[in-house]
Amino acid sequence: MLDVCLLGTGGMMPLPYRKLTSLMTRFNGSSVLIDCGEGTQVAIKEKGWSFKPIDVICFTHYHADHISGLPGLLLTMGNAERTEPLLMIGPRGLERVVSSLRIIAPELPFPIEFMEIPQKEATYTFNGFCIDAFRVNHNVPCYGYRIRVPRAGKFQLEQALAANVPKQAWSRLQKGELVEIDGILYTPDMVLGPERRGIKLTYCTDTRPVPMIVKYAEDADLFICEGMYGEKEKESKAMEYKHMTFYEAAMLARKARPKEMWLTHYSPSLVRAEDFMEDVRQIFPGAMAGKDLKSTVLTFPEE
Repeated sequence: MLDVCLLGTGGMMPLPYRKLTSLMTRFNGSSVLIDCGEGTQVAIKEKGWSFKPIDVICFTHYHADHISGLPGLLLTMGNAERTEPLLMIGPRGLERVVSSLRIIAPELPFPIEFMEIPQKEATYTFNGFCIDAFRVNHNVPCYGYRIRVPRAGKFQLEQALAANVPKQAWSRLQKGELVEIDGILYTPDMVLGPERRGIKLTYCTDTRPVPMIVKYAEDADLFICEGMYGEKEKESKAMEYKHMTFYEAAMLARKARPKEMWLTHYSPSLVRAEDFMEDVRQIFPGAMAGKDLKSTVLTFPEE
């Protein structure tokens, strides 16, 4: 299962009731953070989750409201006696930007590894899950992310016996490992059926609507999408600054058909997102107004 928490839903500036943009997930002992706006540390504490298992931090882009909370978070992780490497993923310039921010967090007891996204799409595989990065359309280089938890096919006894796979290899093969016994290499496909549906979470913010978002949000279990403005008269402002309205986000969801969509990254002028949701749900019934600390657990579908 994949634990998901929308730590902050604000854009541009933090408010007393709304922290800046950040999302955190947990799977298989690893935590992934997407963006780290001001207030991220406080939100993690309020949620009751730990800083120490954060293995990966992904950045959509380097505007201050998406990265300003990073120096303090790094210091807190260091004070928690973390020694394991921390991986960061983001658009080109990642190492330069983080190194600049680290002027106020210069000494850490753990190394930082950088992966700068080299093209419009990229995939990174970690502890049993995958992170897909995809380029969106903002006024600086910006990426959305999809977190996937693949699910192998069921163990097929007759298939394993027919292929003469030794029983001592079955368990490891079911875990996706390659096994060599007496000079013979055994592969997982020799004992497993077709891959089953896994878990998909898609997150994007600070962008105009583009087909790439639909591609990566298609059939997602949860699609978290920017909705900067709920007021319909602000569509021209969204276009000018390369953001989205609630209704544009809902149109993307209608095309992508996720199970559910949460809106996030609200303008400071937007006080009550829920006031606009009746019209939004006319476009996509599964739309919900995100709020700080809104959480869910995504699980594999029942068979």
